[in-house]
This record gives sequence, C-alpha cells and structure tokens, in this order.
Amino acid sequence: MTPIFEIAGLTGGYGEIDILKGIDLHVAPGEIVTIAGTNGAGKSTIIKAAMGLLPRVAGSVRFEAHDITRERVETRLKAGIGYVPQVANVFASLSVHDNLLVVQGVRDARRRAEAMYEMFPALAAHRRRRAGSLSGGERQQLAFARALMRTPRMMLLDEPTAALSPALVDEIFSYVARLPAAGTAVLMVEQRARQSLAVSQRGYIIDQGTIAMQGDAASLLTDPAAADLFIGRH
Repeated sequence: MTPIFEIAGLTGGYGEIDILKGIDLHVAPGEIVTIAGTNGAGKSTIIKAAMGLLPRVAGSVRFEAHDITRERVETRLKAGIGYVPQVANVFASLSVHDNLLVVQGVRDARRRAEAMYEMFPALAAHRRRRAGSLSGGERQQLAFARALMRTPRMMLLDEPTAALSPALVDEIFSYVARLPAAGTAVLMVEQRARQSLAVSQRGYIIDQGTIAMQGDAASLLTDPAAADLFIGRH
C-alpha cells in the first residue's frame, strides 16, 4: 500500500547541531503509528520537521506522494495535514466557539463546528467560555477539534496526553483510536509509549536521533529489549 505520509533520510536540528540523524518512516492510509523513545531522543523534533517547523532540515517529507519538504506550515495544513502541538495549542483569549471558527479554509465552518461539538460533547457546554479557563483535558479536546475542523487526512500529534490525569489520558487515546474510522491517519509522539502502542498498528523507537527499533505495535510491546530500554515494563 502506498504511504499517505513518508519521511526519508531526514536530518536536521537547531543551529549547527543535528538532532535527527537520518530518519526513515512512513504511515499508511488508515494507520496509527507511534514514535516512542527516551526524553531528548528527538521524538518531538520529528513531528516539528514533518510540520515544517524545524529551522534546518535535509532529506524529504512526502504527503500523498507530493514532496512537501520545503512547503510552509500553512500549505501543509491546507493540503490535509492536521497538527496538535504539545503546548500553546489553543487561543486562550478566545472563546471555545471562536477557536473553531477562526480556523481558515473550512467550508461551512459553523456546521463543521457543530460536528465537533457532537464529537467532543464536553466542549458544547462551554462554547462561550474562554479557552484559557478550560481544564487541561478540555483544552486538549479543543486542540483536537481545531485540528479536525479542516477534515485532515493525516494528523500529527505531539505528546497529546502530556500533563493529563490518568482518566483523561484514556479519554484522549480513545479519541485517537477513532480517527482512522473517520478517514484520518495518525503519526503520534508519546511518552506513554505502552498505552500509545496499544492503539497503534506500528511503532518506531527513537534513540539519539536515530531509529533504534521498529515494527508492528504488538511485537514492540512484547519485545524485552524495547521494554527494558525505551517503553518500560508493566
């Protein structure tokens, strides 16, 4: 199957230091793929490079067979890539509803916003509240809803469960697990690797800017080396 998203020979970083050192990975249509690894391994840097946010890159990034390596962030969004960053992922001074309506390029934005309220019922009751007054879990739901307003065919998620309570972590993973059924593939960086791999089809484990291990999610979850070094045991 032709990948919907592919990174090849990706190197780059900030200044003159390469954080990424030749990353090759792909995501098939309808697939959830997890990027796991230790702190500082380069996981989030991959997502930033994929979204066009890394100052210096070499290699290639392709979406639906088109080379987007040099495209701007806005061009990638319009092409059908959604992005949920780890921090600063909502406009805190705007209401929930305005956070959704401010997304550009959405046909019939008000109807699409109502669809987001059906998907995330907790937001519907707070549509007039400032986003900055929401709980951490509600803000993360709003970040997902904003990214989904454009009906993306690919989602890039950078630590979507960071700083959330265990109950909210399960809720966010349940949202992620439902995305492929809506036609959205997912590439997700997660520190909670075991839970993330449990809702994924495949995974890549990053160590010092390179891919140390890769394979189907079930195999990585039961691999003793992955458990000891990168994922953690139960």
